[in-house]
Amino acid sequence: MPSVDRERWPYRMRDLCEATGLDRQTIHFYIAKRLIPEGHKTGRNMAYYGEQHLERLRLVLELKTERFLPLDTIRAILDGDDRDFTPEQRGVLTAIKDRVADVLGSREHGDPRTVPVATLIERHGVEATELAELDALGLLATIEVEGAPHVPVDDVWVVELWADLRAAGFTRERGFEVGDLRIYVDAVATLFERERLALGPRLAALPADQAAELARLGLPLIDGLLGRLHRARARKCAEPRD
Repeated sequence: MPSVDRERWPYRMRDLCEATGLDRQTIHFYIAKRLIPEGHKTGRNMAYYGEQHLERLRLVLELKTERFLPLDTIRAILDGDDRDFTPEQRGVLTAIKDRVADVLGSREHGDPRTVPVATLIERHGVEATELAELDALGLLATIEVEGAPHVPVDDVWVVELWADLRAAGFTRERGFEVGDLRIYVDAVATLFERERLALGPRLAALPADQAAELARLGLPLIDGLLGRLHRARARKCAEPRD
């Protein structure tokens, strides 16, 4: 079997599945649709993948679940290939590209810098095992840069949040662990799936620029609604009962 540079191609298909929650058939379908490039093949049924494949998959998921965009439109946004679109549609795609960079803040469009894990541990007092657990939950991505683990700048807020929770008293001595955040990760995943089923057909019926604009304006409002509902429920549970 041909040798593989595992620093450049660190992932196998099962790794992509675990990191994104997608199954093999879906990822192969995205490859066939040219949403992500093919992997580095070492045999008929064996291929390895790099960070660019994982980042592209994550961005496709964001555009699909948070922007409700069809796959053909997503491919045009990712690749800039607008040859099959009319001049009016090209203008729409350009507008969506700008809004994607502004609203989603994905790593492909966001800050490309990274911070060494060692720096985050020293600065925030978190443990390396906690960062690994945050990575396993999908809340941040740990990547190798020049042989040392780093975290993208766009993910540092997760580390800061966890450090603030520890400082607020959610300590290991009191039984609180990173795994407790899974209830929120799972709840948001369920919420987005229900949103996709409920809102997707209506947004898909609109022109792409109008759908993107509704998402841009609506997401911050829904975020505020969720926060207030959560606080209201917490207050209600804290009220003394007769």
